[in-house]
Amino acid sequence: MPTHIVHVALQTPSHSGVGDLLSYASERPLSPGTLVRVPLGTREVLGVVWDADEAPGELPDGATLRPIAGVLEGVAPLDAPWRRLVGFAARYYQRALGEVALAALPPQLRDLRPEQLARRLRRPAKGAGDASGTIENIALTAEQESARARISAEKGPFLLFGSTGSGKTEVYLRCVQEMLEADPTAQALVMVPEINLTPQLEERFAGRFAPRFGPGAVVSLHSGMTNPQRLASWLAAHGGSARIVLGTRMAVFASLPGLRLIVVDEEHDPSYKQQEGARYSARDLAIWRGREQGAKVILGSATPSLESWHASRPPTAEDPEGGRYVRLHMPSRIGAGALARVRRVDMNQQPRRTVFSAPLLQAITERVARGEQSMILLNRRGYAPVLHCVDCGWKSDCPHCSAHQVFHKTDRTLRCHHCGYTVRVPFHCPTCGSPDIHPMGKGTEQLEEQLGTLLREVLRPDRTPARIARIDADTTKAKGALEAQLAQVHSGEVDVLVGTQMIAKGHDFRRITLVAAVQPDGALFSSDFRAAERLFALLMQAAGRAGRDAVYMAAQAVHGTQPEMWVQSFHPQHAVFEALRKHDYEAFAAQQLKEREEAAMPPFSYQALVRADARTQEVAQGFLTAATAAAHAAQLPGLPDGTVILFPPVPLTIQRVANVERAQMLMESSSRATLQRFLAAWQPILQATRSQPEHKGLIRWLVDVDPLAI
Repeated sequence: MPTHIVHVALQTPSHSGVGDLLSYASERPLSPGTLVRVPLGTREVLGVVWDADEAPGELPDGATLRPIAGVLEGVAPLDAPWRRLVGFAARYYQRALGEVALAALPPQLRDLRPEQLARRLRRPAKGAGDASGTIENIALTAEQESARARISAEKGPFLLFGSTGSGKTEVYLRCVQEMLEADPTAQALVMVPEINLTPQLEERFAGRFAPRFGPGAVVSLHSGMTNPQRLASWLAAHGGSARIVLGTRMAVFASLPGLRLIVVDEEHDPSYKQQEGARYSARDLAIWRGREQGAKVILGSATPSLESWHASRPPTAEDPEGGRYVRLHMPSRIGAGALARVRRVDMNQQPRRTVFSAPLLQAITERVARGEQSMILLNRRGYAPVLHCVDCGWKSDCPHCSAHQVFHKTDRTLRCHHCGYTVRVPFHCPTCGSPDIHPMGKGTEQLEEQLGTLLREVLRPDRTPARIARIDADTTKAKGALEAQLAQVHSGEVDVLVGTQMIAKGHDFRRITLVAAVQPDGALFSSDFRAAERLFALLMQAAGRAGRDAVYMAAQAVHGTQPEMWVQSFHPQHAVFEALRKHDYEAFAAQQLKEREEAAMPPFSYQALVRADARTQEVAQGFLTAATAAAHAAQLPGLPDGTVILFPPVPLTIQRVANVERAQMLMESSSRATLQRFLAAWQPILQATRSQPEHKGLIRWLVDVDPLAI
């Protein structure tokens, strides 16, 4: 029987030098995209047959190929558009092809043998269709209808710039419906930034489309699902029975042969950028995938990223072409009251160590007494960021990281939020033995406790005490905990909700009339040039949680209730808070873009980071310095003419995590293509530098293209 050579993408170790594709022998020809199991060393692993034109060179004389171990029959080959997406992501983000390809597949596929998968495929799937049902639509406003019509008529990509509560989700639903009804094979991908937003979105999409297309038409894909759940959703999407896939950033790699529409909700959110392994941006890949696969792309946000805002700029006399996105504006709120009035409290005028100013506390008290809800935002979990000794100055530093251990009063622990190292709170100072150790700073636990004390005499309309709840990463660890806590808020069982940024995004709280940011100043003077943008987006999103129900607000108007956003700051006149007061994203964006253009920062330039992890800071920085010198010696693209600038290596802000020292160096260019050529040419030099004896202490290095944090 003749032997066929197949070239397979595998998840080989990053920067291993093995190559993107390995060759195997097969008794029959296999189509590109076929899933196979192959031997690799002493293991048997999952692989994807790749296109022959990307194959390695000829085999040496006398060499033989190992045979593939099996084919995953019953799963159609992954199509060419999916393979092109993976190939582009691997090249652009400087990762191995197999690493990206295999990470994009459900984990259970890697563990199942062909016969196990065959049994799995024989199980009955959820119902796929019921054409007898109808879709119950909500009447669109003029703004919504205008946006829908333009999305239908124009090519895009589209930036749907709509204020909080403007009805962006309804526009998504209508666009999805229009596309599904026009083409019986069409599929849509709808992405949200965080797992906790998927259940409510799935409920809304399933409620709208299941009567028409069947209960299996809507599936989710995110890391919070079990492996069998992820596999079932992936197979439904890959086979075409799932018409709509809802997911987080990982869903951008879902196999969707009929993809016609991609929605990226809250497109500004940094959660769309992967921070481990292949550091891809799901938002940017969605734009690329839509263009390459002929699918329309909608980016939605009340506070777009400055990159997307700049890319959607309208043509002007100075810039006749404008941006490459189509900007759609929906400024009016739907079914909601007026935008929250922003009230600023100058903390310089408050007594020292005040957490809740007297005016804010009075406003919260009045709302509890009227049966209204308030939300308190502090983006720091735990009780206090650090414990310290009054006598000798000891602080609760993590022994493995250059960071403090956070005091968690609930379980009396000191916990490092970087490496996870946890110890019991000491009764005495470990250094001098003094019992006088105290918390410094505030966390959500402490806010919850202090509000419980401050509001203990405040009664609700039914004469029961005020009820306070906290939602953060610590209170939502258990499965189903977040859903249960959100249900309590929605049902009115909570009067004051305290939490981190996870409560500020996307949730449709109908009874909240007051939102307060108690300590937002930390981001104002950060070394990260994106800090102000992130803070403004977070505060605008938080303000959008207040006054969302027009009927409820009308009923409360008899008490003089207005939705309010309170900001306590030592710098109340800062430009961020001034723009927030006016709800003026456009002015804020214009000012920020002007500053960035003057400083030649993104989106007016392109950046990448190379990070090195080692046992010592000297080794980490030494590796980066040597690799830089080698790049200059080789005169890599962009270096001779200065279009690529390499900055000196520096330690990370938190330079040691889990006893690993971390250093990074920034590179910048006015040309994305030039930077990409430089990075591609630098990869083998980095690999060669890594193997030199003087860099033996290097643990790993990685490239981060278009980094969000520097």
